[in-house]
Amino acid sequence: ENSMKYTGLIIAVVAAIFLLSRSRGGYKSISQQEAKQMMDSGNVLVLDVREQDEYSTGHIGGAVLFPVGTINADTASKVIPSKDATVLVYCRSGNRSKKASAALAKLGYTNIYEIGGITTWPYGVE
Repeated sequence: ENSMKYTGLIIAVVAAIFLLSRSRGGYKSISQQEAKQMMDSGNVLVLDVREQDEYSTGHIGGAVLFPVGTINADTASKVIPSKDATVLVYCRSGNRSKKASAALAKLGYTNIYEIGGITTWPYGVE
């Protein structure tokens, strides 16, 4: 009977560690190659967190403009369909995308992937 208690306790501890590790840091930086594979397999939201004038000069196909300075709980709930949606975030060089990814993670979004800047995106823009 004691071994059952310990097994239950171990499972609870492992589950807690897993949940904490997912929410701490909150977002993951991935390569643009990984990002492209995720995009090709579908069901991802791509966010361009630059400004309108930058977006207008060229952006990743299908990307939604969501300037980093406008991110808050209210705007994010309108742009991102659910807290567990898979979201890829980029900017010009990779600085704003990190800031935006951290902000979204802090708001409770759990599948945020920061993919750097459009200046190194090798797959074409529109």
